[in-house]
Amino acid sequence: MIKNSKIHLWIGMLMMLFASIANAKICIQLPNIPTGDFIFEDDISIPSFDGSNIAANLFTPTKNKPEAGFPAIIFVNSWVLEEHEYIFQAKEFAKNGYLVLSYSARGWGCSDGEVDVAGEKDMADLSRIVEWLDANTEVDMNNIGIGGISYGSGISLMGLAKVPQIKTAVAMSTWGSLVDSLYQHDTARLFWGFFLVSSGFITADLDPEIAESYFNLLMRRNIPETREWANERSVSHWVHLINERNAPVYLANNFGDNLFQPNNILRLFEDLTVPKRLDLNQGSHASAEGFGLVSLENYTWNNARLWFDYWLKGEENGIMSQNPVTMQVTGTKERVEYSSWPTINGQERKFFLEPRSMLSDGRLRTSTYDSWWMKSNRILSGFDTRASTGIPFLSEILEAHLNFPVKTPLRSINSTNGIFFKSEVLDERLRIRGIPEVTVNVKPSLRQFQLNAYLYDVDPNGVGTLITHGPVTRYDAEANRTQKVNWELVATAYDIPRGHRVALAIDTFDALYAVPTLLPYSLEFKFKSGLNSMLTLPVEE
Repeated sequence: MIKNSKIHLWIGMLMMLFASIANAKICIQLPNIPTGDFIFEDDISIPSFDGSNIAANLFTPTKNKPEAGFPAIIFVNSWVLEEHEYIFQAKEFAKNGYLVLSYSARGWGCSDGEVDVAGEKDMADLSRIVEWLDANTEVDMNNIGIGGISYGSGISLMGLAKVPQIKTAVAMSTWGSLVDSLYQHDTARLFWGFFLVSSGFITADLDPEIAESYFNLLMRRNIPETREWANERSVSHWVHLINERNAPVYLANNFGDNLFQPNNILRLFEDLTVPKRLDLNQGSHASAEGFGLVSLENYTWNNARLWFDYWLKGEENGIMSQNPVTMQVTGTKERVEYSSWPTINGQERKFFLEPRSMLSDGRLRTSTYDSWWMKSNRILSGFDTRASTGIPFLSEILEAHLNFPVKTPLRSINSTNGIFFKSEVLDERLRIRGIPEVTVNVKPSLRQFQLNAYLYDVDPNGVGTLITHGPVTRYDAEANRTQKVNWELVATAYDIPRGHRVALAIDTFDALYAVPTLLPYSLEFKFKSGLNSMLTLPVEE
């Protein structure tokens, strides 16, 4: 196998540089400020099982203590951040009668130890925190919730599965499967993986196993062991424990999140048999709920407050009578609601790929492509095309919050290194809801290759607006043999207007993902009767 060593050598060198300047942890302490509504303590240090001290802060209400004690919420920090991340929200919860403890997970902020990524050490820390609350506060031990964003949400869900005193969890920008988040379709996440590991070296005490696991994915080595490491830190691997307890879960993720893409959250939601809610918003990783951290009006935090009030205080506020699944439609304020997922109203719209010719573009047909002789379209690797996800992280922010999506004129896509297929003009609005899929028949010249698919909404001027995308990588394909490749695109909620077209573009490179090889290769797309390539869209009639 040809290793992709050169393209990732510079990544290793940069990470070693970051490691050499590590120990720049964010460790601050605020003054203890009593008010009329609560007492705030920021000098809390909780000893854990191995002698490590976990840094925390605590808001304790001063009024109207229930006979059983105060309901409690535990907040866990996001990656790079620390225990003060939720201070504005914690203050509001405390005013509303909650005892609120926020802590820096081990390795972050002022906490000892090394970052464990929701592993057994993190779970042992969380158990000690719950025990500390019982011993040192007026907590109602029957009504303890947990919540967090990103890294904190993963620990929250794992805690719900493994720490029996925790009653419910609110998880924002979370992961269900860490394997899928970092390596779905055998494609290593280059931009986000590099960001996570390098920023962890700078701002935390990172367990060396984390960087090693990421390098394993980049270098395609020790894959079974790395998958097992990630599985142990995936709540999807432990969802049966949550179901056995019937512990309620609120999930909120973002369609533009290319770190924890929404596909595996939809699967996690399906696997949960407990009282549950899922809100899918527009935005990049943690951006939709991030504004709520500074007390701005926020849909997700409003629902989180209702969720905790219902499950920890018993307030009948209507949250459980609402439809449990909502999706914000791209480019709009509209939020569609569903009583279940998969929705009973879901349909599939199939488009079949027809090859391009010297005089015509590739087409998306509503009927199968019929040709008794084989036709081929060939593209080469090595260069990007104009088909792209844009600037990592920034483009998703611009689209979701400033309505500035990634646009590409179809005719500008380099036909040497990419190919596109477009439909006829739509005679009615096409409402896409869920996970699109692509199936192609290709003959690669090497055993290693990558396909990146981009789904577009094409206006009458031929300019495509990116709807979603998805990569797939093969490392052990049979070279020079036609093979079927099927993969998912990232879930979306998007309306293509009447009078526009659907388009699918495919190339071999995107800045979000690591390439499998630096050697040039070709891909021949094959078309023939009985050998159909297709785009499958989940739609709502």
